[in-house]
Parts: sequence; structure tokens; C-alpha cells
Amino acid sequence: MATRAKRQPRIEPTFGESDSSLLDLRLSPRDRPSAPSGKTSSKPKSRKTSKSGTAKKTAAKKPASGGRKPSRGGSGKARSGRSGAKRRAAKRKNRFQAPTALGRLVKRGLYWSMVLGIWGTIAVVCIVGYYAAFLPPTSEWQVPARPPNVKIVASNGALIANRGDTGGEAVRLEQLPPYLPNAVIAIEDRRFRSHFGVDPIGLARAMVTNLTSGRLQQGGSTLTQQLAKNLFLEQDRTIKRKIQELVLAFWLEAEYSKDEILEMYLNRVYLGSGAYGVDAAARRYFGKSARLMTVAEAATIAGLLKAPSRYSPARNPDLAEDRAQLVLAAMNEEGYITDDEAKNALAAPAKVVRRYTTASENYAADWVMDVLPHFVGSIEKDIIVDTTIDPAMQQAAEQALRAALKENRQKYGVTQGAVVTLDTAGAVKALVGGADYSKSQFNRAVYAKRQPGSSFKPFVYLAALENGMSPQTVRQDRPVRYGNWSPQNYTKEHYGPVTLTRALSLSLNTVAAQLAHEVGAGTVVATAKRLGISSEMKKNLSLSLGTSEVTPLEIAGAYVPLSNGGYGVLPHVIRRIRTVDGKTLYSRSGDGRGRVVDRRLVGEMNLMMSETLMTGTGRKARLESGRPAGGKTGTSQDFRDAWFIGYTGNLTTAVWLGNDDNSPTRKATGGGLPALVWKEVMDKAHDGLPVADLPGVPNLPATVSAPRKPVPAANVGSGSEPLPPAPIGGSGEGSGERRGPLNLLRNLFGGG
Repeated sequence: MATRAKRQPRIEPTFGESDSSLLDLRLSPRDRPSAPSGKTSSKPKSRKTSKSGTAKKTAAKKPASGGRKPSRGGSGKARSGRSGAKRRAAKRKNRFQAPTALGRLVKRGLYWSMVLGIWGTIAVVCIVGYYAAFLPPTSEWQVPARPPNVKIVASNGALIANRGDTGGEAVRLEQLPPYLPNAVIAIEDRRFRSHFGVDPIGLARAMVTNLTSGRLQQGGSTLTQQLAKNLFLEQDRTIKRKIQELVLAFWLEAEYSKDEILEMYLNRVYLGSGAYGVDAAARRYFGKSARLMTVAEAATIAGLLKAPSRYSPARNPDLAEDRAQLVLAAMNEEGYITDDEAKNALAAPAKVVRRYTTASENYAADWVMDVLPHFVGSIEKDIIVDTTIDPAMQQAAEQALRAALKENRQKYGVTQGAVVTLDTAGAVKALVGGADYSKSQFNRAVYAKRQPGSSFKPFVYLAALENGMSPQTVRQDRPVRYGNWSPQNYTKEHYGPVTLTRALSLSLNTVAAQLAHEVGAGTVVATAKRLGISSEMKKNLSLSLGTSEVTPLEIAGAYVPLSNGGYGVLPHVIRRIRTVDGKTLYSRSGDGRGRVVDRRLVGEMNLMMSETLMTGTGRKARLESGRPAGGKTGTSQDFRDAWFIGYTGNLTTAVWLGNDDNSPTRKATGGGLPALVWKEVMDKAHDGLPVADLPGVPNLPATVSAPRKPVPAANVGSGSEPLPPAPIGGSGEGSGERRGPLNLLRNLFGGG
């Protein structure tokens, strides 16, 4: 029997240093879940020991459970274990395969988002830096000064108008009612108090709205951005301007507080009709300061910001009211006004005061702005101009002119007019340059040159008195001819010998032409210039009938010496100019032209001129209560211009009626409609003024004679002045001062 081989002793694994080489815990391919099942019987590679160098073969892979060898006959179990491991691995693979793909997709998305975000940021920074490079250096950035405002006030301190590039005063935020700035914030920039110059939420909302609607509906600009645009940039819509606007908005937010930014915005934003700033808009639409606006008016002003022309209450009141209601709803939603305040504002919407655009005071304000540079040069800060305008007289002149034109436009064919009133020093107390300022801003009182007709004759008669004649001097009313010129009276009749007083009161053209021929046309021109006519005058005999053009203002100023005792004046409207802090820049001083007419001759002229109102062509201009007055009618060729210019011891007023295109009227004469306008203006202007005699009249001698033949009409050549028959004897009217010498003189001259 063969001897059984000696069994090798079992070697237990140890972890000592000497036996470390005997333990190999590394996994073979067979132990891996992904190992192919067909290779389970393959032989493992032999390993050499480092000490003995002998090769040792292992029949099978050591199990991972501590290195125990599988028992004999246990190969099926091993295979079964391996199959279970593979099944478990497959389950794990199936379980985590889908989430792993989604995770990879998310990771890739995050990665590329970060990449694109980084590059996008770089691109934005580069674009912003490129367009910002076109701006001046930051060291030079500063908010430009607000254009200066010119506040023009009447003689009693009442505001006439604001002029300048803004049209209103600069107001402090604390001076405004709180609901005004809140209305602007509520409708334009709800997060104004919290954002940093740019509102990302509002910008995103605007982008979504514009994309979904397919058109530009919202802008997304903050108040700070709008201010930056208004202060520094043009109004074009380009990427360059928008980026520069963003940069400047950040700078404004860094340099100024929210209140300062809001104040600058409210004082500079355009609100339509030439109004820049809330004060200009308040005066333009509501005739009041922004300090006094109601909730409804504040909502209306805030509503203009979206589209000043479209939502202007002066042009589209219905749209303006609808927009104001949206603003009120926004204010209520933001908690700026209560439910009751909102209801009250809705129940009493803002009402536009149209007088701001039509008021005749604007003519005076425009004239102030025309002459202002001659007094103060360039204007660099807000100033106040004190004028000589009397509000009551101004209102009276405006109402009288408008009523006359409205009632007689068709009858007399007149569409325009002008009125100017001066005191004895030449200060303009009232000035109306046209029928309606909103329709025509041309100032006819100051700049319209028209033929004065017979209203120029007083300068001819004064020249005659200065050359030795007197009111009692007699001239023949007869046909005359000078070369090819043969002036005729209105009635084509002649009345024989008449005194100069009667000839002037009846406006006889033949006598005026004779006087001009006797003293010389050059003498008449010199006399008129000395009294204040500055327009060019032709030195011919037709000048005596008023063929050279003048303005209402200058001829009124030339009549003033007859009311003040013979002193020439310079018509003026500015009394003083000062800054808002009280510094005086200009104050009027001086006595005008000095004496231009001898006082004795002033008395004689006043005697003659008063007869025009008592018995002559100006009877319709006789003032109430018998107040002494003198004046002269005037009608130019073909009835193109109708004038009445007259005065008392207090005031002088000139009235002109006609058409801008110089077309003939329907026989409107100076003794008709202009005389009635003059009377209404002067009656109201003299309310409360003491009765004053005309200078020099009581001292005149009462030794004159005149024809008593009634003269039905007179004047022309260059116009016409129809005259109703004059009654003989006094009417018994008049004050005690007037009843003595003037009644006697009227009887002596055949007047009534």
C-alpha cells in the first residue's frame, strides 16, 4: 500500500513583517462585478516570492472574507456567490443609471452657465467701458446749474409771468406739498427710495412687457436715470446714450441723497407747453405756485411725465383726467394718500386756468425780456424784475379791447388792436399787444408800425404855436394844392375861416396842410422827435396828415408832455431788477427828456385838444364825471387804421384798431370804436384817482372868437372822422374845477 503523502501543515495568515509577503488582499478580475462569467475557471497568475524565488500556484482566488479557502466540492457555491454579486451589481447599475445622466446634464448646464456668465460679464464691462470712455473725466462731472428764472412782477408785487428757459421758479423739496413728489414716485419709480440708480425689477418687467406686446410700452428707467439724461445727455435713443445714462445714474446716486436727486428732478423735468419743472407747470396749467397745488392737480402734473403733449390738460383734458386717475390709484396703493383723499380727488378733478396762455400781461412780460439785456447783460442766476404795470389798469384795458373786437368784428371788419397806458412820468401802467396772446404773441403796442392819420396833427399844431401862432389864429378852410397833392376834407366841403382850435377839433385836413407848409415839414418832424416820436418820418407835407408810420407806444409817449406840463418822457416798464437774495442790480432814476414844450404852449395845446372831446371828432370819448381830458382821433388811408390817443392830468392812453395784413376796415374811424375803447379804459383806470386839471388850461386868456357854423363832419385826405352835429352851449356837466374857464372857452369857440 502506497504510503500517503505527508500532509502539508496549514499555514495561518499573519500580519507580521516577516510574513507580509504571504498575504495578498488585492482583488483579481474574477472578484470584480464586471468580470465576465466565462473566465471563472481560468488559472491565476503565479507570483514569485521575493525570498525563496520559488513559484507557488494557487488553485483558486482567495475569498474576500478573510482569506478562507473554499471547501472541496464547493465550486458550485462559489459560482452561485459570484452570480449573486453580479445580480446585485446589475441592480445597483440599473438603480443609479438614470440619476447619473440627469446629474451630468445639470452639471454641464451649470458649467456652461458659469462660462457664459463670465464671458457675458466681461463683454458687458467692455461695452460699458467703451461707451463710458466718451464721457468727460469723472473729476469734471458736476450737475449743471439750473437755467436762471426771471420772475416778472407788477407794481403791487403780484406775479405777471416767469420767463427764461424753465418758465418757473426753483422750489425746495420741503416747500412742496408731500403728495406732489409722492405722486411722481408712485407712477414713475415705486422703488426710488430703495434702488441704487437702476431698478432691476422694473427693468425686467419692462422687458417682459415689451417682448410680449411686440412693441415698446414701458421704459424701465428710474427717476435717477431720467435726471441723468436730462442733465447731461441728448434725447436720442441709442445704446451709447443708454449705457452712459446708467453710468451717470450710478454717479448721481453716489454723490447725492435721494431727496437731492428728487428735488433736482422736479425742478428740471419737462412738463409740456414750454414748462420745465413743477412750478412752471403749476403756473402754466393752474395759475398758481406748485406750493399750493391740490392732490388732484399734483396727480395731473405727475401724469404728464409719460407724454407731456399727449396728456396736457390744456390740449387733451379727457386724457389728462384719465391719466390722473391712474396716478391717484397708484398713490393710494402705495399708501401715500388715504381712500378718502383719493375719492375726494376723483370727485374734484383739476381745472385748467386758460388765462395763463391768453392773458395780456404776457405781452408786457415779453417786452421785459426783450429789453432786459440792456440793463443787466447776461443772466446767470434767478432774478426778480419789478415793473410799472398796474394789474387793475391792465385788466381794464384787456377787457375793453377784447369786448370791442368781439362785438364789432363783423360790423367794422377789425380783427386786432392794441392799448397802452402811461402815467405822467412815462411808466407803462397797462400794455395790451393784441386780442389774444395764445393766438398771436406779436406785440402790436410796442412793435407794430402803422399810419397814425390825424392823430399826428397835434405835432403840426404845436409847431405852428411855436412859430408864433395861437389857438385863436384863423385860417381859411378852402381847397389847396401843393404840387400834385391836393388834400380834401372828409365831407368834401369847406367852411371858410376857422380858428386853429376849431380846425384841430374837427380835424380839417386843409388847415393842417397849410400849417405844415407855413412852418415847413422839417420843423414838424423836429417837433415830433423832440416830444418822443422815434420812427423815421418823411419830410413832406403829407406828413401833416399822419402818413409816416409810428407805434402805439411811441405816439402815446409823445402825447405825455401835454399831460405833465411839457416834460418829455422815455416810456419804460422796468422799475428795478434784483436777485432773489435782495441784491439790487438796477434801479430806475432820471427825469427823461427834460422840458420839451414851453408851459404856456402846453396850456394852449390842452385847450385845443380838449375841444376834440367836447365838440369835435372825439365826442364819444368824453369821460364820466366831466373829468378834464384832451385827445385826438386818427384814421389812415382807406380806413386801414383807426386811432384814439388822449390824456388827463394823470394818465395817457393810446388805442389802435385794424388788421395785421393792413387790409381796409369797414369804415372804422378813430372817433368811433377806438374812442369808445379809450373811454372805457380811462374811466376804469381813474377809479379812486383825484380829478386833475390839464396843465396850463385855467390860466389861458378867454379872448378868442370862432365861427359858430355847425360842422357835420371833418377829416380826411388820409382818413375820415365823421362828426355828429355839436350842440350850442354847455351841457352843465363837469366838476367845479372845470366849470369856470373851460365853459367860457367852449362858448367862445362855439362848442357845446
